[in-house]
Amino acid sequence: MAMRAAISGRQLKLSSSSFGARSLSSWWRNVEPAPKDPILGVTEAFLADPSPDKVNVGVGAYRDDNGKPVVLECVREAERRIAGGFNMEYLPMGGSVNMIQESLKLAYGENSDLIKDKRIAAIQALSGTGACRIFADFQKRFCPDSQIYIPVPTWSNHHNIWRDAHVPEKTYHYYHAESKGLDFAAMMDDIKNAPKGSFFLLHACAHNPTGVDPTEEQWREISHQFKVKGHFALFDMAYQGFASGYPEKDAKAIRIFLEDGHPIACAQSYAKNMGLYGQRVGCLSVVCEDEKQAVAVKSQLQQLARPMYSNPPLHGALVVSTILGDPNLKTLWLGEVKGMADRIIGMRTALRGNLEKLGSPLSWEHITNQIGMFCYSGMTPEQVDRLTKEYHIYMTRNGRISMAGVTTGNVGYLANAIHEVTKSA
Repeated sequence: MAMRAAISGRQLKLSSSSFGARSLSSWWRNVEPAPKDPILGVTEAFLADPSPDKVNVGVGAYRDDNGKPVVLECVREAERRIAGGFNMEYLPMGGSVNMIQESLKLAYGENSDLIKDKRIAAIQALSGTGACRIFADFQKRFCPDSQIYIPVPTWSNHHNIWRDAHVPEKTYHYYHAESKGLDFAAMMDDIKNAPKGSFFLLHACAHNPTGVDPTEEQWREISHQFKVKGHFALFDMAYQGFASGYPEKDAKAIRIFLEDGHPIACAQSYAKNMGLYGQRVGCLSVVCEDEKQAVAVKSQLQQLARPMYSNPPLHGALVVSTILGDPNLKTLWLGEVKGMADRIIGMRTALRGNLEKLGSPLSWEHITNQIGMFCYSGMTPEQVDRLTKEYHIYMTRNGRISMAGVTTGNVGYLANAIHEVTKSA
């Protein structure tokens, strides 16, 4: 009997082993390679290129005038102050209270009545992407029949975020290809024609990828029409301070909507304006009717975060709260973020000037009219392909140039290449 049991056990083991092998081969048989990310794929191709002349103007990360990554002095000083001074315990599900409070003051104003009245539900998020994703899931859970209106064009990951949250997507006009500016009339028509109470994604400043922003007066008209239609605005604010060099100026659209009494939401990121790309520090905030509603909304935002990542990371939040909570460090940051913005503005002027000196038959005014990290050049995918193949210049195929990758050392080479591929257009 013992022998029979042993044989039976061996047979069971063999059977289980065979079943496991068959299952592994069949479970994932239909999995195809995912398409390359249109932005991250550019960097992969750049890194694989052995050419000494290669230029990467695809990545949305700030570089100094030597093309090197930058760590701000205010960040280094904050790290020195917090080093060894904190334990490594979990943050609450909602994140760092100090970081959230400083973020709200930055977005809504130091003396905001909304903050004083505790009318804002807010949690720490995994940068701007995480903030948008939490909001998309919040929208799906509590407004299950709603849609999201997204501008054409927009940051490519916006589409992925709402798609994976199972929120139907609609689009609205934004960029005018011929003028390389804002298609304001068409945008307003789309806002007017959208069903009452629609959700809209708005870029607070330095629109990605176009660098085209509404004027203050246009923002006021947009806000008024939102009021008429009862629309809800989620502002994605990834570049506060990085666009103009002045955080208050870059938050003007949000302040206009608040003046008009809109219950907005805001996704903030510290990737660009503090250079904290790898720390993934952000904040999602939702304006509510009163403190009681804010408590309820925050509890639901936290509940959405719990199965995703449970708790947000600690270090980056400490860096942000240390910088914004100390007057001297905040002053240092304001100077550094203005320096980054000014360098990019200077590179815009230089690129346009070089193209005009080369005798380009095209107008390049839009390079300096646009603002922020990106220039929407107007080049076709075919022209971009030529830039890569013939000149080892890498950018996304929609012609978006990351001005952070333009330096005094490569701006002439870049301008000459652009001129060569566009002069017959």
